[in-house]
Amino acid sequence: MLRSLPKLSLLFSSARNPRYLTSAQRFTSQGRRPTSRVKIGAATTLSILSKSTSTISSAIASETAAEDQVQQINLLTSTDDKYGGVTVELNHPMDSSEFIQVLRASVSHWRQLGKKGVWIKLPIHLAGLVEALVKEGFWYHHAEPNYLMLVYWIPDSPSTIPANATHRVGVGSFVMNEKQEVLVVQENSGLFQGTGIWKFPTGVVDQGEDICVAAVREVKEETGVESEFVEVLAFRQSHNSFFEKSDLFFVCMLRPLSFNIQRQRFEILDAQWMPFEEYAAQPFVQKSELLKYINDTCLAKMGGQYSGFCPVSTSSNFSDQKNYLYLNAGTLKSSYSS
Repeated sequence: MLRSLPKLSLLFSSARNPRYLTSAQRFTSQGRRPTSRVKIGAATTLSILSKSTSTISSAIASETAAEDQVQQINLLTSTDDKYGGVTVELNHPMDSSEFIQVLRASVSHWRQLGKKGVWIKLPIHLAGLVEALVKEGFWYHHAEPNYLMLVYWIPDSPSTIPANATHRVGVGSFVMNEKQEVLVVQENSGLFQGTGIWKFPTGVVDQGEDICVAAVREVKEETGVESEFVEVLAFRQSHNSFFEKSDLFFVCMLRPLSFNIQRQRFEILDAQWMPFEEYAAQPFVQKSELLKYINDTCLAKMGGQYSGFCPVSTSSNFSDQKNYLYLNAGTLKSSYSS
């Protein structure tokens, strides 16, 4: 009889060897007790003494069944990233207990390969697997409307997995007509609701949207005025502004292409062309150091004493996609000609 072992999968390293049983019988006929090598899991090996060839035959049969069971555990399909990690995109439904077995086997496999970070993209229809992932040591990285990204760090060292996006990007649009009137709005919701304060059209840049495009879009959505982008006049960085994220706010100058106002009634209470001096004289504006700096910048631009940053379409070595570099084109041209 085999001596008692923990309840683990036993895999005999001599399985399917046609000479193994013959060798065992020879040992028995000589009065010697054969030794068989037993592998527990995937790493530990033990030596176990057998008393009879019938016991060995039974063990071989058990081993074959165990091997068949192990072979049925498929690893998660993954893609290597450029930083020594792997990415998994789950799609097919799976029982939670079955998923844990596959996940553990996959992590063990990645550890043997020397992988580091594991990224698992979990679509919303597989949200039931979140608990299993968290219990196995995964943590939330970020969420989108249709999926949740969870991550895991394999090595026994501090994680170098980058944090989720840290900043939100906003725009404010300074739009002035030939009469030195600035386009302003009163908001129907948010911080300025019911305050009577007139302000520049503002908004948040969408994912995949350029700053110069977002500024034009927000003016059109809030007031119905068509415009073209001129420059980034200034920008401000603040922190803990939106769900503990930081914020980048770009003050943009736009040139109006139309003047008829058709306000968006859901967000905008009112909109109008207002003399710049009247806008700047508002008590709220006068008490704000930030807004006073912005107004001084706009006045300097109006007087031809200030140049902002205009977008220049560029490409890079990292992507074929065009992107914008914002720079002081006038000063750059002057330096070239001098």
